[in-house]
Amino acid sequence: MTAHPLSGQRSAARGSRFAGGGRATLWLGFFALVLGAWGVLMWVSAAAQLPPGSEVFGADYWRSICAVSPGIAGFPAVFGMWAVMSAAMMAPTALPAFRTYLDLGYAGAGSSAGFWALIAGYVLAWMGFSVLAAALQLGLASAGWLRPDGVLLAPGASAGLLVLAGLYQLSPAKAACLSKCRAPLTFFVANWREGTAGAAAMGLRLGLVCVGCCWALMLLAFVGGTMNLAFMGLATLVMVLEKLPDVGRLLTRPLAAVLIVAGLMDALRLTNVI
Repeated sequence: MTAHPLSGQRSAARGSRFAGGGRATLWLGFFALVLGAWGVLMWVSAAAQLPPGSEVFGADYWRSICAVSPGIAGFPAVFGMWAVMSAAMMAPTALPAFRTYLDLGYAGAGSSAGFWALIAGYVLAWMGFSVLAAALQLGLASAGWLRPDGVLLAPGASAGLLVLAGLYQLSPAKAACLSKCRAPLTFFVANWREGTAGAAAMGLRLGLVCVGCCWALMLLAFVGGTMNLAFMGLATLVMVLEKLPDVGRLLTRPLAAVLIVAGLMDALRLTNVI
């Protein structure tokens, strides 16, 4: 039987464990991990843009991961790239949920170990997405459907992916997932599990909700380039804003329109209409 996070009275000592420096230390650790992930992406992106044959930072190897040169980069390397990308882009979007968990600490719920378990569960869900994304990238590369920068080559594929992402923005599934992402307190009250294992389970559930919310936008990496830092930065900003209750409600439908129009324009360009 699980305990409700806001029921009963816990000791002041447990409620105060997030006060002052303890809470600040947790956030410093979190942001250090996020910045570290972005640092890895910047390093890989810079190395991949060096001239062919360059031995600096193993440029040819990192370039092979971006678009997957057959016989050079295998599944572990491509999965690693997607895992780091997902952590760097998606962890910031869940800040309101992570902050809510810490706020519940003042009511006697949660712990520092629970905080990291929550994040681990959340990241685990995105690791599952990374497995599928890496397999998709390897399949596209093997079929010769990726440019060296990781952009789709197949005629109409980018247009189709843009339209798909736009239509998903308008779907009931997207709306259901967004409603949970925008109300983290409601999420924790409805899904509370006590202890570190419970926090990991809640993090996994939250991560799956976020995957359901953002998978289509993440796959637009095959339109913008799998290691395009500008695309990653813009996509992260959009997904952060979309999960904010007030701002997000004003963004979802206009974003859908932009994506659908961009996809249709790309399709018309291919048919020489424009």
